[in-house]
Formats: sequence, C-alpha cells, structure tokens
Amino acid sequence: MTETLPPVGVDLFEVERLLLAEAAEPPLPSQDAEARDRVWGMAVRANPALFDGPVVACTGLERKSSRILRLSWVRVTYRHYALRRVPGATALPSLFVNVVQPTDDARVLAARMSPSTAAPGRWQLPGGSVEPPQDGATLGELALAGQAARELTKELGICAAAEDLKLWVVTRGENGSVGLTYLAPALPETELRAGFASAAVAERVQGREPELDGIALVRSPNELAGLTGPHADYLEPIIRRFSGHR
Repeated sequence: MTETLPPVGVDLFEVERLLLAEAAEPPLPSQDAEARDRVWGMAVRANPALFDGPVVACTGLERKSSRILRLSWVRVTYRHYALRRVPGATALPSLFVNVVQPTDDARVLAARMSPSTAAPGRWQLPGGSVEPPQDGATLGELALAGQAARELTKELGICAAAEDLKLWVVTRGENGSVGLTYLAPALPETELRAGFASAAVAERVQGREPELDGIALVRSPNELAGLTGPHADYLEPIIRRFSGHR
C-alpha cells in the first residue's frame, strides 16, 4: 500500500530502490511570483554570487514498500525558494544529494560552507542541489548517483564513479526538503585532506571561491558539538545512523 510521507521533523528512510516521476510545476499566483522576484533581487544584491540556475524540486514522496520510495519532481530555478520568505506563499521542497564519505578508521567527513554561499558557516555533508536532466536524458538512479559523484569531485577533489556510490538513506527535514544520501567507499584521512586542498586551489585558479572552506572528521554525534556554527538539520541523524550502522 502506498503511504504518503509527511514532512515532519527530520526523518530517515532506508531505501533499496527509488522510483522517479517528473511532474508539472504547480501554477503560481501572479502576486506571489512578483513577490518572489523582489525577494530574489534583494538576495542577489546582498550576495552577487547567487545564480538562478536550474534545479529540481520535490512534489511528492511516497513509500511504495518498506524499502522502495516514489519521488515526484519538477523543474524550477533557485529563485523559486525565495517563496519561503513571501508571507502566505508556498515553496516546493528542495531536492539535494549528499554523500557520507568515511575514513578508513570509521569517521565521517563534515564540511563547512564558505561565506559566499547561501548558507555561510553551515556544517553539512558534501553535496548539492539536484539539477534537471538535459537533452532528453532521464533523471534516474544512476544519474542521481552521478550528480553526487560530481559534487565529491568538485568540493573534495575525490574521483568516484557513480557505480561506487550506494543510495543509503533518504531524509526529509526543514521545509520538507528531501535529501538523497549516498555512501562512498572509505578513504584514508591523508587522501581526503589532500583532495580538499587541491579542489580549493582548482576553484581559485578559475577565479571562483570554493563552496567549502573547512572540513572535519567526526566519529559520533557527540563530536558535532565541537563544530562551531549552524549545522544542517540532517547532519546529526545521519552521523548517528552511520555510527550505529557498522
């Protein structure tokens, strides 16, 4: 029986399979669209690094069986989420991928967002928003894993194939946002730190500020308390689940 999953708290769902279906974007009242554009314009003036690129939002998340979820998605751009700051308007939940990158001694890499991002100083897992497929391609499980692998390369300098990443859990938390969390093969700490340093250099060579400005390796939820600054709502539950998963 299909069960609709309510966006309450931060929930984690272990999955073996994800069914994906594209939906049409719900109509937006003209006054909400105008207010959204005003809010987005103010945000860009405050942070010119913001880019209104194409992303995917979630329109539904259902449990088809104990380990199979059905996710409905729609094409939007980043400005859509300015609706969260428009009184009375409703923004669709965002959809993102992130990666549990363990060390070979069972710690997990947490990353801090740089000041130029939309969430400066926030600790989270490496990852990013899901982008819609292009040129008639399909947004399937392998494509999503490929986006997660790309984030590892861009943010941490770690070259991982999509096939090396396993969809581990799905989270639903703040604003109903849905996160697809992948588990990567364990790597030595020295390799992770060297990769992070090289990725930062590569971004600066291109004239861009890196999205991440720090990393930490944590073994348990208790160690997260030592990371100063805001934390992504899913971070503690993910670390807790991983520490009990082994």
